[in-house]
Amino acid sequence: MYLRLMEMTTAAILKDLKAGTFATVYFLMGEEPYFIDQVSDYIEEHTLQEHEKGFNQMILYGKDVEMAAILGNARRFPMMAERQVVIVKEAQELADLKKEHSVKLLEHYLQQPQPSTVLVFAYKHAKLDKRTALWKALSKHAVVMETKRVYENKLPEIIQQMVSEKGRRIHPEAVRTLTELIGANLDRIAGEINKTLINIKEGEEISNEVVLQYVGLSKDFNVFELNKAIGNRDTRLIFRIIDYFEANPRNNPAVPIIINIFNYWTRLMIYHRMKNDNPKDVAAKLQVNPYFLNEYKVAARNYPLEKVIQNIAHIHDADRKIKGMGVGTGGGGAVLKELVYKLVY
Repeated sequence: MYLRLMEMTTAAILKDLKAGTFATVYFLMGEEPYFIDQVSDYIEEHTLQEHEKGFNQMILYGKDVEMAAILGNARRFPMMAERQVVIVKEAQELADLKKEHSVKLLEHYLQQPQPSTVLVFAYKHAKLDKRTALWKALSKHAVVMETKRVYENKLPEIIQQMVSEKGRRIHPEAVRTLTELIGANLDRIAGEINKTLINIKEGEEISNEVVLQYVGLSKDFNVFELNKAIGNRDTRLIFRIIDYFEANPRNNPAVPIIINIFNYWTRLMIYHRMKNDNPKDVAAKLQVNPYFLNEYKVAARNYPLEKVIQNIAHIHDADRKIKGMGVGTGGGGAVLKELVYKLVY
């Protein structure tokens, strides 16, 4: 019997599911679909044994089904199994959730759910109004999970967790590459991790080289190497990378590159202003892995704080030009060349 009916985190729900503790109703909603899929996929894959699924597992889609049909399936008894599973995917497209009569049907079911049914609503990219009677009924009689948008400063931790859950390891440079290349798209990050794992040996660490190879970046010519080259004042490498970007504009759009450069110089400014030199504290403040601190140490020697502040102004100016607010830009490649020249000199 599932006694904890409340709003719960993804980790707490998965912990209970893995322990064999199931609720009768789950309402999974919010801005981050990855966590909703984590829970609904686990229920779909692990609640029933394979031979039980044919008669006892029903997958429905919000745009194609009505509430009466969902609840009719939920009220059935399982056949030759302890329980049955009914999952409503894309539940945000369920028109009946906006109809008073259908909502009343769901509220009534919540008060007396079928004990042998696990009913799941996967309500993505949206959330219910918490002032409604439906929300009050769900929060009282169901397990509710609300996912929030993930910010990029949390991505390294999430990526490490994704890889650890698969019993594998990932290098800090590879984490940074995935974070800054893909951004807060957890579904895509998970897909890229799976792609790299297929292409390396069992037990082998996910290296930056592997990520660069299979995610599609050039190992030698990417924005991470550009920032490092600028920090080192390696002008020969800097302009080789910029020439590569200009020759391959489709794969190297200027706006994300400038955003990445801005993030790098913002961290360098923070590094300059920190009085605490404890590596762990510095890394936490910069929101980077301690592995990368030496890059910022070298860059700080090459660029005093006054120059860093000046360079951030240059980056803002380049951003305006790229977005059409300046004149005479000559294209993204020309703006990047002008920018890196100003950054170094």
